[in-house]
Amino acid sequence: MKPIIALTMDAETAQPKEGKGGNLIVDRLYPQAIADAGGVPILVPPSADPGEIAAFVHGWLIPGGDDIDAAVYGEENHPQADLQDSRRFDFEAAFYPLLPPTMPILGICYGCQLVNVLRGGNLIQHLPDELGHDEHHDGQWTRSHIDPASKLGRLTGPEISGRCYHHQAIGRLGSDLVVTGRSEDGVIEAIEATDRPWLIAVQWHPERSRSLDPNDRLIREFVDAARRYAQDSV
Repeated sequence: MKPIIALTMDAETAQPKEGKGGNLIVDRLYPQAIADAGGVPILVPPSADPGEIAAFVHGWLIPGGDDIDAAVYGEENHPQADLQDSRRFDFEAAFYPLLPPTMPILGICYGCQLVNVLRGGNLIQHLPDELGHDEHHDGQWTRSHIDPASKLGRLTGPEISGRCYHHQAIGRLGSDLVVTGRSEDGVIEAIEATDRPWLIAVQWHPERSRSLDPNDRLIREFVDAARRYAQDSV
């Protein structure tokens, strides 16, 4: 049985032009990675009914995106913020609480930040202000130290490298989350939930870093977890 994996999509607003409403987009590497791992990727637009989608999928991969509006966690936006289209965020905020607690979730980059914010955490809005450098952006390879006792650590070992494209990161940790990975400069790069059997979220992009086996292994284990969930749900 191949598990069905939801991938939420971004919405772009078109320039005013007759007959055009904008594009729905997701980087093709996400569904390709899911398909390669034996899953069935389903691209979910913000206009979908979250309850109907939650009823038939077996896992949720939260792809990367732009910056979450800081008003969600009670702050003003940083001048460098490039805000995520609110239609996607609104769908995801409605979708998340509808998912059964045993359904696997993998958050990537924005997806990691989304999990933290939806659980009451906040974000460091511009890492260069804190670190004095911008080495987590533009696809640079970042090495992270992983807690070997965590779910992620049992998959990857004590270290993993991946391409990073983020200028924001987790600040205050949300409820029932634990930090399982940090980069060498101390930035939180991986979290897990303590109240769900399979929720892992990472700041780097494993789908763009599959040349290193631990990243491919993470995606494959996510799909395997979704397969087990699907079998248990029959």
